[in-house]
Amino acid sequence: MSFGAAIASFFSKYATFSGRARRSEFWFAVLFTTLVSVAIGTIWPGTTLVVNDMSIQQSSVPSNLWQLAILVPSLALSWRRLHDVGRKGTYYFFILIPIVGWIMLFIQFVKDSQPGSNAFGEPVK
Repeated sequence: MSFGAAIASFFSKYATFSGRARRSEFWFAVLFTTLVSVAIGTIWPGTTLVVNDMSIQQSSVPSNLWQLAILVPSLALSWRRLHDVGRKGTYYFFILIPIVGWIMLFIQFVKDSQPGSNAFGEPVK
């Protein structure tokens, strides 16, 4: 899947939690959202508050709006990516386990697609 097709799919399947998503679709979407987040953070840096001699960095309004806009499609894409490797979408909640959960989830995201049909649909390759 090309970069443009992956981004189009990311936004067109905004809240589609069923089906499967290829590795390229997932990682191109991660790349796109990261690049846009960096650009927004560069153009509109957040503010720094000093409270009791402690600096607190706050994000900007455009950054918060962007993160809110991509929340649901990011979750849906992660859910579909897990379906592609044969895992239930609820496997995503392993991210709540500090460090170990993130590693377990990352391993699932980098795995190749499960060949043939699985419980979540036909292969997308």
